[in-house]
Amino acid sequence: MNITLRQLSYFKALAEQRNFGRAAEVVNISQPALSVQIKELETTLGQKLVERRARDVVLTPFGRLILAHAQRVLDEMQALSEAARWQGGLAGRLSLGIIPTIAPYILPGVLEALRSRDISLDVQVREAKTDQLIADIQSGQLDAAILARPVGAEGLRERLLFEDRFLLAGTAVRLAVLGQGAEALRPTSLAHSPLLLLEEGHCLTDQALEVCGRGRGHAQIDMGASSLGTLSRLVAAGFGLTLMPEIAAATEVRAAPGIHLRRFDPPEPARQIVLVRRQSTQDEVWFEKLAEVLETVGAALIALARAEVPETTAITRPAPQRAQADIYRDTH
Repeated sequence: MNITLRQLSYFKALAEQRNFGRAAEVVNISQPALSVQIKELETTLGQKLVERRARDVVLTPFGRLILAHAQRVLDEMQALSEAARWQGGLAGRLSLGIIPTIAPYILPGVLEALRSRDISLDVQVREAKTDQLIADIQSGQLDAAILARPVGAEGLRERLLFEDRFLLAGTAVRLAVLGQGAEALRPTSLAHSPLLLLEEGHCLTDQALEVCGRGRGHAQIDMGASSLGTLSRLVAAGFGLTLMPEIAAATEVRAAPGIHLRRFDPPEPARQIVLVRRQSTQDEVWFEKLAEVLETVGAALIALARAEVPETTAITRPAPQRAQADIYRDTH
């Protein structure tokens, strides 16, 4: 009996897609070639794996049994390949995923640090939302990803990198109005203030809503921005308040004149940033080396924010003189 890994991977793709045309696209071969390979596998095994219908295919009972075996074999081969690949630590090619609320702030320093360690290391970066990155890790398209807790997926190993506290961002006028008569600034103090958040799907939005104790249907919540950069400029223009991660503070204050930042009173709300990989990846040398680099770069950015925004002090850049209409927008 001569069954190849290629045939098993082709069969797995067909089982997932339930269509020869789509499966052929996934494995990057022609549809006739895929059909031939599946036919050869059936001949070798002596039984039909799929029932061919006009528009799709259905696995036979025997096909479902073979699929389970094929998945285990392919998983073991992937684990073996990864173990050999990372034997000496960070080397060769690294596929790294990262969420958008971290990527632009930490990536430049991380890539520079990795390049200084090994100029031959080929780093492929994918920026996407949490759900997509988790799916890519589980499918083997990514080696690791930088996410914010809770990750909420099985079969993954997490390594804590740093804590990223939330700052309150707004114009001087809005922050001054909010602070009037308040004994302490808490996230719940924002109950009657317009809150600007990222669009659905960003974990930062879920975290902000949880921290502030607000629901998605709240009249004072606007979820529509696709990036922290857009959010910062809307806040600087007086359209509302937002929660700003410390890691983004210095960059966004430089980019958005007029934005002010203020710390919440203790205990300060925060998110935990983690590095995630598949649990099945046996060797941890490369993972720990990567985590050390991320930890160092992240800690430097956090330290900068904590030095520039101690307690309730704001960091800001001078804003141009505004018209009466802008002042009205700030206070309403």
